[in-house]
Amino acid sequence: MSDRKPIPLTPELLLRAYAIGIFPMAESRFATDLHWVEPTRRGILPLDSFHIPHKLKKLVRKDHFEVTCDLSFVDVIDGCAEGSDDRRDTWINETIRALYIELHAMGHAHSIECWHEGCLAGGLYGVALGGAFFGESMFSRESGASKVALVHLVARLRLGGYKLLDTQFVTSHLRQFGAKEISREAYRSQLSKVVGLPVQFPVELPSTALEDFLQSSNQTS
Repeated sequence: MSDRKPIPLTPELLLRAYAIGIFPMAESRFATDLHWVEPTRRGILPLDSFHIPHKLKKLVRKDHFEVTCDLSFVDVIDGCAEGSDDRRDTWINETIRALYIELHAMGHAHSIECWHEGCLAGGLYGVALGGAFFGESMFSRESGASKVALVHLVARLRLGGYKLLDTQFVTSHLRQFGAKEISREAYRSQLSKVVGLPVQFPVELPSTALEDFLQSSNQTS
């Protein structure tokens, strides 16, 4: 019997895994173990053809939500870990939570927050590595909040020169924005070309850049 101890999962190891297309998940919010995932069919959201439904575009322009970035990362990941009527359990356990908070402190994980009347109404978070952004999870406590957060995320990625938005899987919620599945091999090929790009995540999003992005999406809305 081997006495070799398992390699501890660190933020650095996590980044190396992302760089080759692998990410961790837990079986449930209360599970103690993690497992590595590399889907046979990978979900991506093409940044150059991101579709914004007309009603959502109006909601973004109404400024119903105050949108911030990296202001409250811990609250966002905790919001994503919460159960809901549609999602009784999540895969974000305490180990996942701690690791991504460390990645955030290192500048590799970012959150988008949507606020309404001073309360966190929804948001999302993910990992930035080179020219790739790996979307991890999103949540809404008020209708439309996570969708507005996604629009603000994509606007930042487009502004910053990102080339790949990985959604891991494709859901009906993401299909409305143009999400699609590609093979594992095609995903690896795309990832290898962009993961080393010298890209900086734009925490600030000028209002002119957001409006330019909304205008550019008219072709597909």
